[in-house]
Amino acid sequence: MSALVHLVDDDVTFQASIGRVLQASGYRLQAYHSAEEILNHLPDSASESCIVIDVQVPGAGGPDLYDRLLEAGSSLPVIFLAGYSDIRTTVRAIKAGAEDFLAKPVECDEFIGAIDRAIARHRLANEQESWARQRTLRLRHLTPREREVFDLVVRGKMNKQIAHELGTTERTIKAHRHKVMEKMEVRSVAELVSCAERLGLLRPANR
Repeated sequence: MSALVHLVDDDVTFQASIGRVLQASGYRLQAYHSAEEILNHLPDSASESCIVIDVQVPGAGGPDLYDRLLEAGSSLPVIFLAGYSDIRTTVRAIKAGAEDFLAKPVECDEFIGAIDRAIARHRLANEQESWARQRTLRLRHLTPREREVFDLVVRGKMNKQIAHELGTTERTIKAHRHKVMEKMEVRSVAELVSCAERLGLLRPANR
């Protein structure tokens, strides 16, 4: 299914025009006429989509709507549409974390380019979140002894050092290390270290 663009703008003519541009580029459009309408039908942040907001949208100013979307739990990237007189307001929203802003009247190529970037960023964020969730679950499946071995391996300890520290044999540590790498779905110590770093389990001072 193609990615979905949520447009919050009360100009029905603009909605129809943008709808045609999006369709020609392989996107779907969900239009809202006010801030309350999108807040009452909050888009799914797990979906491949983004939100485009006119800063003069009825019911709330664009930046205020952005804040309310964040408070409601939305993590979708937001693009603002603004007239020249609204640019200062929009820049404030960008600094607060919004994805981008486009000045009206907007060129089709510029608009689609901004949508492409926003969708790509959100797709990557979802993939990273999914990866972290899966690896965290795998980490929880390690036995207490496997977790000890994991922590020592990613800190650069050799099998012999780990065996001495844990009071066991090097052969036993090799077996635990093999199970750790198997459960974490990595093929090398370097991948295991990278996994620990991405999960925030390894700080430079620990290495």
